[in-house]
Amino acid sequence: QVQLVESGGGTVNAGESLRLTCAASGKISTIQAMAWYRQTPGKARDLVARIDSGGASKFSDSVKGRFDISRENAAKLYLLMNRLKPEDTAVYYCAAEYADPEVGRSWGQGTQVTVSS
Repeated sequence: QVQLVESGGGTVNAGESLRLTCAASGKISTIQAMAWYRQTPGKARDLVARIDSGGASKFSDSVKGRFDISRENAAKLYLLMNRLKPEDTAVYYCAAEYADPEVGRSWGQGTQVTVSS
């Protein structure tokens, strides 16, 4: 299995930028794709951005054109968030997906991002 630790969350003003980092350890060679999700109280955890082992990425409509996702040597995952809005406020989670469909995602502990207006 893989262990994931997020960092980089905090409180910023609307329009500012923030970069989240996810550090992966353990059997990182088994990771097929990594992703960022976010969750607000009482709501489901939603996909923000995903990047696969070939570098292909996808974004939710709400962040497309503002956020960017990247990986560094399979052990680090980044989420660069530009032009932040108050509605981006959430706990952001890093996730790892595996080639074996029988193995569920691994999750980090989450990092809080708060955007004030």
